Amino acid sequence: MGNTSSMLTQYDIEEVQQHCNHTFSQQEIVSLYQRFCQLDRNGCGFVPAEEFLSVPEFAVNPLSQRLLRMVDGLNFKEFVAFLSAFSPRAPLQHKIEFIFKVYDSDGNGKVTFSDMLDVLHDLTGQFVSEQQRKQVLTRVLEEAGYSKDSFLVLSDFVKILGNSDMKMEVEVPVD
Repeated sequence: MGNTSSMLTQYDIEEVQQHCNHTFSQQEIVSLYQRFCQLDRNGCGFVPAEEFLSVPEFAVNPLSQRLLRMVDGLNFKEFVAFLSAFSPRAPLQHKIEFIFKVYDSDGNGKVTFSDMLDVLHDLTGQFVSEQQRKQVLTRVLEEAGYSKDSFLVLSDFVKILGNSDMKMEVEVPVD
């Protein structure tokens, strides 16, 4: 499976399915493998972050720079695991963990006011002033029982987002 010029065996497909907790069907995994091989242009079995920018939906995403830090050098199993957060079959907990990683850009297990402000800036760009972002974020945190001096850990994200009907899905075309 490391060499992208080889085909996936049934064992490989089942191993990847197990690795991503069956969030993708076997047919979807084969389609994802074909896409992975397209991105792995040098055939080394890993996809460098910059190759993801060749995917139009990824390139135009306002959080693409944050996501690039998460995808650099993924092998196929890691590629599927990364995408599994976007599967309609992924549990809400998995989606929340993914979102937490997007916010926790330094990987220290804590999300600060500044981290949240950075994400908000990425999402709103020049359309919202820094002062407006700070005001909105301060109010949202206060409504959730936190202050701008608080830092959030994963359990806080689970508490805040755990009862939501969050939709974070991408369609995997199956040929």
